[in-house]
Amino acid sequence: MIFSSIPFIVYFLPVVLVVYYLLFFSRTLQNIWLLISSLFFYAYGEPVYVFVMIASILFNSLMAIIIDRVNGAKKKRVLLVLVIAANTGLLFFFKYLGFVLGLFFDGNSAVDWISNISLPIGISFFTFQSMSYCIDVYRKRVKADNPFYVGLYIAFFPQLIAGPIVQFNKVADQLRNRKTTFDSFSSGICRFAAGLGKKVILANSYAAIADHVFAWSEIGTDKLAVPAALSWLGSICYSLQIYYDFSAYSDMAIGLALCFGFEIGENFNYPYIASSVTDFWRRWHISLTDWFREYVYIPLGGNRDANRDNMVRNMAVVWILTGIWHGANWTFIFWGGFYFAILLFERFVGLHKKSENSVSGRVYTLLVVNFLWVLFRAKDLYQAGRFYLNMFGLNNNGFLSSTALMLLKENIVVLAFGIILAAPVVPGMNRYLNRYERSGLNILYSLCYPVLMLLMVIVSISYLIIGSYNPFIYFNF
Repeated sequence: MIFSSIPFIVYFLPVVLVVYYLLFFSRTLQNIWLLISSLFFYAYGEPVYVFVMIASILFNSLMAIIIDRVNGAKKKRVLLVLVIAANTGLLFFFKYLGFVLGLFFDGNSAVDWISNISLPIGISFFTFQSMSYCIDVYRKRVKADNPFYVGLYIAFFPQLIAGPIVQFNKVADQLRNRKTTFDSFSSGICRFAAGLGKKVILANSYAAIADHVFAWSEIGTDKLAVPAALSWLGSICYSLQIYYDFSAYSDMAIGLALCFGFEIGENFNYPYIASSVTDFWRRWHISLTDWFREYVYIPLGGNRDANRDNMVRNMAVVWILTGIWHGANWTFIFWGGFYFAILLFERFVGLHKKSENSVSGRVYTLLVVNFLWVLFRAKDLYQAGRFYLNMFGLNNNGFLSSTALMLLKENIVVLAFGIILAAPVVPGMNRYLNRYERSGLNILYSLCYPVLMLLMVIVSISYLIIGSYNPFIYFNF
C-alpha cells in the first residue's frame, strides 16, 4: 500500500484517523492502535515479510535491553558487533546476496533463484532505524525502551517504507507525551495534500516521459536511435521525477506524522538550488546523509584527523556504502564513487565555499547531478554509457527530435510548474504575506489555501481513478 493509492486515501487513512481520535482519552490505546494499523499497513503489501520486520523489531529491542544492562565495555562492544552483523546480514541476504553470487556463479539455477527473491519493502529504512537505536543505547544517548514503543518507533507507517530515517532520541518523548492539536492536524493534512499533488500530478507526469526515453535507449541504436534532444529531455524529466517522487513522499510522511502529533525532521531543502555538490547533499535526503555522518563517518574519525589520507578513506567508505545502500548494481556503486570523487575535489579546492550563491555554481551542480541521475536510473553500466553518448550525439543519433518537441509541447505546463516549485517560491511567498498579517491579500490567501489543498486532493484522486501512471522509485530501496 502506498500513500498515493485509492485504498490508502479512501479507506485506510480515514479509518485510522477516526479510531485514533475516538481513543483521545488514552494515549496508550492510541499507541496500540497505531502499532496495529502500522503492522496492517505493511502486511497489506508484504503479508509474509511483515514477520521479518516483527522479528527485526523484537531482536533489536532485546539486544538493546541486554546492551543497556550488561556490565563491561568489552561485552557491550561484542553485543553491538552482533547487532550490526545481524542487521547488515539481513540486508545482505535480501538485497545483495544474489548480486554477489552472480559475480562468481553466473547462470547457476540456485543463484537465479536467490536473485529472484523479492525485496521486502522498506527494509533499508527500518533496518537503519533499528541499528541507530541499538548504537545510541550503546553510546548511552538513550535508555533501552519497552519493545512496544520500539516497535511503534520502527513500524510507524508514515515513515516505515521510505523514510525519513528517524533517530529514536528525536521521538522517544513524543511516543508517550506528544500533543495532538487542531493546528497540528490541519497543518498535517495540508502537508499531506501538497505531497500527494506533487507525487500524482508532477512526479508521475515526469515518470511517463523519463521511463519511455530510458526504455527506448535500451533497444539499441541499430533499431532506434534516440536523438540528443530527446535524451536530454529524458534525463531532465528523471531528475524532476526522482525529486518530486521522493520529496512528495517525505511531505506526506511528515504531514501524516503531524496528524498523530509527531514531529519528524525535514528530508529535503530545495536541493536543486544548491550552489555546489557538497551543498546539494546537505539538502537532499537529509536523514540518510545525517545517518551516514553520525554512524559511519564520525566513528571512522571524520575529518578531525590531521592525516588527510584517513579523511579520504572515511569519505570513500561513506560514499561507496551510500551507493550500495541504494541497490545491488554496479551503477549504484559507480554513482557513489563518482560522488566521492567530486566531493573530495570540492573539499580540496574549496569549491563549495567559493561557489556559494553563484549562478555558475548552481549551473555546474545541476549538470553534475543530472548526469549522475542518468547513471542512477540506467539498467546497467552499458545502458548508462549509451545514454551519455546519446546526450552528445555520439551514437549517430542526431540532435533534433520531433518526439522531444511533441512531449515538450504536451507537458510544458507541468514542466514549468516543476522547475518553478523546485526553487523556494512558496516559502518566499509565505514570508512576504506574513509581513502583512492583517492585509487583505494575506486574509484572502488564508481562506483560499485550505480550498486549494482540497482541490489538490480531489484532482489527485481523479488522476488515480482514471489509472494514471503511478510508479514509486524508492520502493526499490
